[in-house]
Amino acid sequence: MMASLFSGVSGLKNHQVKMNVIGNNIANINTIGFKASRINFQEALVQTYKGAGRPSANIGGTNPVQLGMGMQVGTIDNLFQQGGLETTGQITDLAIQGTGFFILGDSQGNRFYTRAGAFGFDAGSNLVDPSTGLYVQGKMADNTGNIPSLATIGMITLPFGQQDPAKPSEVVSLDNNLDASASDSISSLSAAGTSNVLSVSGTAVDGVGGTHSIDISGAQAVQADFTGATVAGLLSTATLGALGVNTFDDLQLTIDGTRTENISGLSTTSTVADLVNAISQIDGVTAVLTESGGPPPNQGAITITRDRAGADGAYGVVSSTADATAGSENIVNVIFGIADGNTFQTAGGLNASYTITDTFTPSRGSGVAAGPQTTLLDMVIDDASGLCIGIGGIGGGGISLITGTGGLTEATGADVLEVETADTIHTTSINVYDSQGGRHTLTLEFFKSLVQNRWEWTAGTLGSEAVTSGGTGYVSFNPDGSLNTFDYNGGASAVTIDPNNGAANMQITFDPGSTGNYDGLTGFGSGNHTAAMTGQDGYGLGILEKVTIDQSGNISGIFSNGITRVLAQIMLADFTNSAGLRKTGKSMYQPTGNSGEALSGVAGETISASISSGALESSSVDIAQEFTGMITAQRGFQANARIITTSDSMLEELVNIKR
Repeated sequence: MMASLFSGVSGLKNHQVKMNVIGNNIANINTIGFKASRINFQEALVQTYKGAGRPSANIGGTNPVQLGMGMQVGTIDNLFQQGGLETTGQITDLAIQGTGFFILGDSQGNRFYTRAGAFGFDAGSNLVDPSTGLYVQGKMADNTGNIPSLATIGMITLPFGQQDPAKPSEVVSLDNNLDASASDSISSLSAAGTSNVLSVSGTAVDGVGGTHSIDISGAQAVQADFTGATVAGLLSTATLGALGVNTFDDLQLTIDGTRTENISGLSTTSTVADLVNAISQIDGVTAVLTESGGPPPNQGAITITRDRAGADGAYGVVSSTADATAGSENIVNVIFGIADGNTFQTAGGLNASYTITDTFTPSRGSGVAAGPQTTLLDMVIDDASGLCIGIGGIGGGGISLITGTGGLTEATGADVLEVETADTIHTTSINVYDSQGGRHTLTLEFFKSLVQNRWEWTAGTLGSEAVTSGGTGYVSFNPDGSLNTFDYNGGASAVTIDPNNGAANMQITFDPGSTGNYDGLTGFGSGNHTAAMTGQDGYGLGILEKVTIDQSGNISGIFSNGITRVLAQIMLADFTNSAGLRKTGKSMYQPTGNSGEALSGVAGETISASISSGALESSSVDIAQEFTGMITAQRGFQANARIITTSDSMLEELVNIKR
């Protein structure tokens, strides 16, 4: 009977402990980073009345007979469950999502671990836990923003208000496209010479600026003609009858062997002028009477000229007659002095025989792109007159000429034709910095080159700075638009700029991307230019203004010069058995023999966690579960109290037996 009393007492005592655990959990329901605890009971002492019996051939086995002597606390576990995140907006409020702990320490080397990340900076710009004054542990970055691999873990001190020294620009990045099809090369007449060119217009297809010195040697096309014999009395007013012409229906003119025209409407009273006019009415020929001066008898000759200039074979005019009446006189015989039945043809016509040589000197370029380049150009022939009236192929085409009467004429020696073409230019600029932090505007002008798929470039500045070397070069592209070569003229490897302000000379290298790829400058015929200097690595003097903290715990400083650089990194720690940690109060833990040693590392790399800035981890206490546990604890306490009172009543009855 007494055993039941002692068992009931153990139940009362240990359910009180459970209530204490629940009370602590509920008390910390709003404690940041708090991890709830739970209690596990186990049976206490056991009294054995009889041991177990082994089965035999005649009888089965028997179970042991044992009596429990109450219960006791088995474990009080810390449950490291993820708490919810509460947004605060405070940069130095940090929450861990995943496993791990923030590391806190003092100057004596003591280490503590916590999930409560309500941190801040003290008067010494140290990142601390304001409630304890312990330093948040991490690694400091070097001046370039890198965390040294051998850096030790210690307190984090940020240089608020300190100056960040200027860094001179060394590399400028080039990206995007130079339009291979672009042309701003508007033409203009520089000198006509003796070419009879009145004006030029249009834009050179190749887009290259410079001077086209055009030598025109040879001759213009000549019209073919035929002049009849000089005939006495052949005056414009003389009648055909008076001259002895009595047949008027057998004169035919054949034009280019494809068209035959009859000359009709003439009679004995028709004048020579009427005959000339009748011939001139035929499309493609013109007749002219040439009269001689002097005393009577006056005489003259008719000249028939092919209107279109060119070679005889292409532009011949044939006249034939065939009068069947013997002895009759006809126009061919009397007027032109050609025997009956014979023909005549215009002669002396020549095609234009110009050799047109263009010696082009680009306005920009180096090496083979500097020129001069000599090219044979084409003649432009007028379909109506047969004359050469222009030149084809200047600047790859796109340029047209207007000539005076008679078309193009010979122009050689000092009298050559000169045509200017403007440069096709694309310009980009960027601010760069000298060793003192002075800002300068660097410009880069691209000029379309004489060499195909190539652009010349010139670097310059907009102020008093001076480019002392490496200021020119070229960039070329492969046929597929990828980068081929980017080079500096004169053997330079960088652009040298004298800032003229006391700072050291600047050495700037362009980064156009990798050869054969499209990760920098490209040369596609896209229809527009997008090439630009997109970045540079220099900056001026800056002062640290504020910080940001990323998911890996990197603390980055934002300086007044616009530079963002890593200043430090918050380190985390994890344990093989987090439940084995020992609470030290103030939401902190320390390792024990069963937790394992702290394994420090970086969030997202060696530690399976991420850090959220501007948020705190809420308590992991589940109030519904705690209330349920409170009910079971209360009922357990009541039941054990009933055991004691019932056992007492039974003992009282036992005592009353002897009365």
